[in-house]
Amino acid sequence: MPRQTPAVSPLLALGVAVLAVSTSAILVRFSDAPSLVKAFYRVLFTVSFLAPVAVARSRESFREFGRRDALVAAAAGVALAVHFASWFESLNWTSVAASVTLVQAQPLFVAVGAWALLDERITRGVVAGIGVALAGMATMTLGDLFLPGLFAGLPGPLGSLYPGGAAAASLAGEDPLYGDALALVGAVTAAAYVLAGRSLRQRMPLIPYVTVVYGVCALVLLTLTVARGHALFTYPPREWALFLGMAVGPGVVGHTVINWALAHIESSVVSVSLLGEPVGSTLLALILLGEIPTPATVVGGAVVLGGIYVTAARRPGVEPDSAADDRPRSAGE
Repeated sequence: MPRQTPAVSPLLALGVAVLAVSTSAILVRFSDAPSLVKAFYRVLFTVSFLAPVAVARSRESFREFGRRDALVAAAAGVALAVHFASWFESLNWTSVAASVTLVQAQPLFVAVGAWALLDERITRGVVAGIGVALAGMATMTLGDLFLPGLFAGLPGPLGSLYPGGAAAASLAGEDPLYGDALALVGAVTAAAYVLAGRSLRQRMPLIPYVTVVYGVCALVLLTLTVARGHALFTYPPREWALFLGMAVGPGVVGHTVINWALAHIESSVVSVSLLGEPVGSTLLALILLGEIPTPATVVGGAVVLGGIYVTAARRPGVEPDSAADDRPRSAGE
């Protein structure tokens, strides 16, 4: 049966969705609340919007959850909670450009995890893509640590790009090595979320699945927030508006539209378009936060994105026009 022509251009909608998810890091940076609080309310508001839709449209799907399915969904929710907590915290220590690029590297870890845990074949192209991305990560992280000291104060272009001292630190973040490590933890746990839910998502519609996973994720984040002694309610209206924006923009609008677009555009096109998120976030950080990425971040980030693209394009079973709805999209960005 031929597809119906949508009223809205899927490519235009996809562009809007990528822009929406690109705002996530900026909204997190604008907020002064603790990282766990921001993550908790992002997920809580998102699941609050999705739950009524899920109940109204897919009541039967919830009844199909067996004990094993519930455990898988819970594991995915825990992984997603750690993803949000680590990535949001990384933005306190490293640049938006580095954090978003590194956390977007989850397809690399999905490929490795699928090979190690699900016995999926790993091709030479995937290995090459992972190697390229790792080289880019090393450039981003180690470059921001060592290049300022090597080139600071030198005459000419290199000296002006790496001013040294506090100026150099402000470009890369307060502690870029720690922040980059947290972003990588976010990428690994996002991959765990995808791998945990892959088989279940092949049987469950999207909205009921993510409602259960987000519910577990919110409970885990609430537990961590209370355990750390963070306040839950004493925030000014500006913070509540930012919490809501994190859920509506990147969460509901961004990822909902992406999943809608998957019904009308080849999954390979959608996957490549998602690599625009780090670019969009970096540009927004430059405009709204005055955050200029270092040369090492720009070069390393471009290499990482190239490696992610090669890995995603060369994975076995990735065919144009395949139903990319067979796995949950990472909701951290």
